[in-house]
Amino acid sequence: MTVSKAALAIIGLVALLSLSAPDAVEGLTCGQVTSSLSQCMNYLKMGGVLPPGCCSGVKSLNGMAKTPLDRKQACTCLKSVSGSIKGINYGLAAGLPGKCGISIPYKISPGTDCSKVQ
Repeated sequence: MTVSKAALAIIGLVALLSLSAPDAVEGLTCGQVTSSLSQCMNYLKMGGVLPPGCCSGVKSLNGMAKTPLDRKQACTCLKSVSGSIKGINYGLAAGLPGKCGISIPYKISPGTDCSKVQ
């Protein structure tokens, strides 16, 4: 899988989540978000067995998103990237945090307002 596919896969967490710039000036960057979620791409498109590497990335990203600004940036990145990936199953994306045993303070959805994420 190439890095660009990984970036696109980030949506996995989907609609993981729109600022005009994909990278954050401070805090969590879109590159960190996409890298963390690269192992989720195939699952988000085709379902099936959830790869362990995907949950490791989801948990890593959750650990990096410590502040409200970090969470807003992760949301914005996911939302931006998700719009450019064909075939993403948003239902699978919304369920990803729970399947990986974590809780996030917002719903993963194309309609999520990232500016309200705390």
